[in-house]
Amino acid sequence: MKDAIRLRPDAAAVLCVDMQERLAAAMQPEAFAEAEKNAVRLLRGARVLGVPIFTTEQYPRGLGHSTPAVRDAFGDAPVFEKVHFSAFDAEDLAAAIRESGRSQLLICGMETHICVLQTALGALDNGLDSQVVADACLSRTAANKAVGLELARSAGALVTSVETALFALLGKAGGAEFKEISRLIR
Repeated sequence: MKDAIRLRPDAAAVLCVDMQERLAAAMQPEAFAEAEKNAVRLLRGARVLGVPIFTTEQYPRGLGHSTPAVRDAFGDAPVFEKVHFSAFDAEDLAAAIRESGRSQLLICGMETHICVLQTALGALDNGLDSQVVADACLSRTAANKAVGLELARSAGALVTSVETALFALLGKAGGAEFKEISRLIR
């Protein structure tokens, strides 16, 4: 378990699950704004640290594409369309993560109790150390978010926060990366 907790920039990847415009409209506005802000911090921090990013969009014809802020934060990272709740049921995404050689997966997005949870379970089933980034996740209700986090934890995923994850990946103070990460979390 100790190795699963210790994030390493050469082993980690970030997966942003379904932070989409029309799905966002179904969320509590203040809760969505906070989760989106934190997801953006995580994505920008991953880019600073050279950690690969993957993102999914659930049925984009119906739910729209990733929100503009999230799109801007993940840059040129690949976007994978899916219809299954688990991102690991999208064969192209599962293959891309396998091909990346990464063994740790930080998962953010929505909804916590559906797609984020089932994706975390899929990551665990595929032998990846899975960490759900709680403050960058969201469900329509706080109760459903709590259920999703608890079920993920019970299955063996770790639950973390953006700041915890970024500083774990950083590993030390000082230098340009530290300054950029510090600026992101202010």
